[in-house]
Amino acid sequence: MTRTVVESKTKTAVLGFDEPFCVIGERINPTGRKKLAAELEAGDFSTVEKDALAQVMAGADILDINAGVVYNSNPNPNETEPPLMTKIVELVQGLTDTPLCIDSSVPGALEAGLQAAEGRPLLNSVTGEEERLEHVLPLVKKYNVPVVAISNDDTGISEDPDVRFAVAKKIVERAADFGIPAHDIVVDPLVMPIGAMATAGQQVFALVRRLREELGVNTTCGASNVSFGLPNRHGINNAFLPMAMGAGMTSAIMNPVALPVTQKAIAAKKEQVTAAGIILPEGIDDETFVTLFGLGSTKPRPGKEMEAIRAANLLTNNDPHGGAWIQFNKAPDAAGEGEGRGRRGGGRRRRA
Repeated sequence: MTRTVVESKTKTAVLGFDEPFCVIGERINPTGRKKLAAELEAGDFSTVEKDALAQVMAGADILDINAGVVYNSNPNPNETEPPLMTKIVELVQGLTDTPLCIDSSVPGALEAGLQAAEGRPLLNSVTGEEERLEHVLPLVKKYNVPVVAISNDDTGISEDPDVRFAVAKKIVERAADFGIPAHDIVVDPLVMPIGAMATAGQQVFALVRRLREELGVNTTCGASNVSFGLPNRHGINNAFLPMAMGAGMTSAIMNPVALPVTQKAIAAKKEQVTAAGIILPEGIDDETFVTLFGLGSTKPRPGKEMEAIRAANLLTNNDPHGGAWIQFNKAPDAAGEGEGRGRRGGGRRRRA
């Protein structure tokens, strides 16, 4: 069976057909996050620290590191991104032993991340574009790391799943020319938004089966793409992930964290409660209040998508004796500081 091994200095994550689903935490990425981008340009890494720890606590197996900030002071990412990538990788490694995924469109930043990373990180990513193949595959070979292969090429992203499969096959074959084995290629077949393409889910499930059966590769995706532009995105994601797992997908790049309830939401709910004539206990704290009224939590916690993944692992016999499911469902005070700590106690199989 195909197994893709990703390592930190002391910890191993495995993607495989007979392994628990691998969650790659996506939060350390300034794309679309103006506040984080501004912080990084100012040398403030407090949000990076919080996001790293919250994702590990929520159960992320690998942390994606993206330093793609376009500085106002210097818009050239070839100059600014490599040193920033080094800084973030070193910072995150100082906080957690979770393996890393080095994510960039800038070859210099990819190599900077590879040089700073301890162990065997996952590289994100290579495409079927000739220039990208020529820049990235030599890095994959030089540092002996696995790589995410995205199924688009110089013609762009095709809506035809046969074309996307052909691009993936091309990348696997070109990698073989460099001596890179198929088990170190993790193909992203590209999930289209279901709101724009009604067959998007069916397409990706069929593609994942072909990639597994014909190319023998592990797979990943940007899980939230499928629900883009639709209401109740978590509901769609929660259905999509177990279905993708059933088709053979072995990992996803996603947010494992349910974000804390904001003070604005708490204040609005309290106004509704007061207007309804409900008298709250004197001195009730915010965490008790949001729990009582089903708002969630004031602290980061595993998202509903993580619940769906853990349940699917159990149902596919990738959770021996249900240990991870039991650990996941323990109350926070019984589970210690959260699932991140509990998982190190043996809830997930690790085979190097």
